[in-house]
Amino acid sequence: MVLLIASVFPVVIFLYMIYQKDHEKEPLSLLLKCLFGGCISTLISLTMSLPLSNFAEFFQGDLLSSLYGSFFEAAIPEEIAKFVVLYFIVWKSKELNHHYDGIVYAVFVSLGFALVENIIYVMEGGLGVAIARGILAVPGHGFDGVLMGFYFSLAWFHEGAERRNYLIKSLWVPILFHGAYDFLVFYIAASTENAILLLVLLVAFAWFLIKLWRRGFYKIKMHLERDGKFIAAQQQVQEMQQGTQQQVQEIQQNTQQP
Repeated sequence: MVLLIASVFPVVIFLYMIYQKDHEKEPLSLLLKCLFGGCISTLISLTMSLPLSNFAEFFQGDLLSSLYGSFFEAAIPEEIAKFVVLYFIVWKSKELNHHYDGIVYAVFVSLGFALVENIIYVMEGGLGVAIARGILAVPGHGFDGVLMGFYFSLAWFHEGAERRNYLIKSLWVPILFHGAYDFLVFYIAASTENAILLLVLLVAFAWFLIKLWRRGFYKIKMHLERDGKFIAAQQQVQEMQQGTQQQVQEIQQNTQQP
C-alpha cells in the first residue's frame, strides 16, 4: 500500500498544480477520460515500441544504444500514443475553448501514462525508485504534456497551414524533450565507469531539467495570460451589450409615456 501511494502521490500533486491554475475549470468527466486514455496509451505505445526493439541489436555501443533506446523505444512511440489519445478525446470537444485548456487535457493524458508506468517501476524497484521518479520522471512526463498541450491549443485556434504546423509541433517538441531526457538517463547509467564522462553527463542532465521546467512554466504562463486577456475582453463586450440593452429599454419606456 505504501508503494502504491508513493506511485500515485506525485501524479496527483502535478495534476492539481495544473488544474488549479485554470481560469474556468474543465469538466471532471472529460478530465477523467483523458486520464484513463493516458493509461490506455501505454498499450498503444507498446504496439510500436516492441517491434522497434527488434532493431536495437544494430545499434552497438553505449552512445548509439542509448540514443536508439531513448527515442525509438521510448519517446517516439510514447508521445505518439499520447497525442493520438489527446486528439481523439479532445479535438472536437466544445470544452476546448481556451488556450490553457489544451495544456490541462494534455497533462492529464500524459500523467495517465506516467501513472501506469510509475506503478510498475515503483512496485518493482521500491521506495527509492518512487522518490527518484516522483522528483524527476513524473514532472518530466508532466512538462512534456505541457509542451504538447501548448501547441495543441494553438493549432485549434488557427486554420490551414498554421494549424497543421502547430499540430506537428505539438508532437515533435515533446518527442525531442522526452528523448533528450531518456538519452541522458540511459547514457548516465551506461557510463558509471568513466568518472569524467559521468560528471559531464550529470551536469548536462541538471541543466536540461532546469531548462525543461523553466520552459514548461513559461508556456503555462503564456497561455494563462492569453486566456486572461480573452476573458477580460469577453466581459467588456458583455458589459457593453448589457449597457446597450438598458439604454434601449429606457428609450422604449420614454417613448411609451404619454
